[in-house]
Amino acid sequence: MMRKTSRSMADGSAASRTFVLVHGAWHGGWCWRRVIAILAAHGHRVFAPTLTGLGERAHLVSKDISLRTHVDDVVALAAAEELNEFVLVGHSYAGLVISGAADVLRERVAHYVYLDAAVPADMSRGVSVSWSDCIDAATRAARLASASEQGNGVVSLPAPPASAFAVTERMDAEWLQRQLRPMPLQTFLGAVTFRNGGSTGLKRTYIAALNPEYGPLIPTRERIRGDKTWSFTTLDAGHDSMVTAPRELATLLMSQA
Repeated sequence: MMRKTSRSMADGSAASRTFVLVHGAWHGGWCWRRVIAILAAHGHRVFAPTLTGLGERAHLVSKDISLRTHVDDVVALAAAEELNEFVLVGHSYAGLVISGAADVLRERVAHYVYLDAAVPADMSRGVSVSWSDCIDAATRAARLASASEQGNGVVSLPAPPASAFAVTERMDAEWLQRQLRPMPLQTFLGAVTFRNGGSTGLKRTYIAALNPEYGPLIPTRERIRGDKTWSFTTLDAGHDSMVTAPRELATLLMSQA
């Protein structure tokens, strides 16, 4: 398989790399628009897939869409584009997606970057984990209550307001409210089983967005911060930093690459 040849950039930035940016819950590939423009301007190749049932693929929503489906979306992209030595970034819920993808892709990915993301506490072989396992009991109960009250058996987790993601600027908040879509039930309850240890033992970095902190992920951040198998860094932005601080985020991603 032919690999993309790196080249030095005239402006002194890092050599050209390939990035795959995976969005979080309720979002779509659209949310990376500003970051993509910056990375591309620096000569990088960027893919931002929309996970099945969301964004422009919302018309495909069904009761069968699960976390496993979303893992398969990312693995299929890597296969179709014949990607190697790329940087795989997962935001929020997509921390689970890229962990499942890592179980398959392993060293084909040069660097796994978890952007203010959910991370399974245990990725040992044979362990199964769901999104609902990775959040605190109060948040889990609130989301299940929302599913019961507003769900229809297929799409069960309605999108929260833009302010929940620390997006408060009026035009940005209106953009999110137009684009956010409900999450299929099984993305929350369905599990993936690790056969090869997920991202354990691979090059991986956690980026914690701290201004303000996204409450449901505080326990995850504190656990990762003290784990020597991770690189840990912070970003002075809110949870949806790809919307509110795209330049700062793109600069940090390029430094990680």
